[in-house]
Amino acid sequence: MAKLNQQQRDRIPDDKFAFPKEEKEPLNDAAHVRNAIARFNQVEGVTDAERDAAWKRIRSAAKKFGVSLEEADWRELSQGGKRTKTART
Repeated sequence: MAKLNQQQRDRIPDDKFAFPKEEKEPLNDAAHVRNAIARFNQVEGVTDAERDAAWKRIRSAAKKFGVSLEEADWRELSQGGKRTKTART
């Protein structure tokens, strides 16, 4: 996964972040989608409603980039952001 510099992040539309208000977890390619899933539970200061919306964006991006997503809901993720099952393309 290529690290994004600030200029690259600034070019990503808000709706392409799992958490757009915080500009956390970009969803611009398969590697970033997998990373967003892995780090999902590490995002702090967001409500369950924001997590629900973020999960919807992640599911959409996963489908777009061919990332396998076993969990139907973010609550199925184990604690600490680690997945119960690994997503692969």
